Amino acid sequence: MIEVQDIKLDPVSRRAWRGGEEITLSRKEFDLVHALIRRAGDIVTRDELMRDVWHANFYTSSKTIDVHLGWVRRKLGDDSRSPHLITTIRGKGLRFEKEAATPVG
Repeated sequence: MIEVQDIKLDPVSRRAWRGGEEITLSRKEFDLVHALIRRAGDIVTRDELMRDVWHANFYTSSKTIDVHLGWVRRKLGDDSRSPHLITTIRGKGLRFEKEAATPVG
């Protein structure tokens, strides 16, 4: 079981929870979250995601990751305009945050 913030992921049963509520993820959505959460705090490049999640050694489409990421963020309740779970590091990749950012102000 992997647990970061209030997200739990069981790679063996391929199940996910937010708080106490189970979240239904497609195979690719689960693989994407797993690829990010197992390296929480680290930047995971798009090339690594394409290789690990889509098993592709080439960039099929820059939109593939973005579309799946949008679905994952929606299901996890992560606001794409102000994400606290999965952040995009421009020009580098994506990072699953170990801790939610504290609001400024």
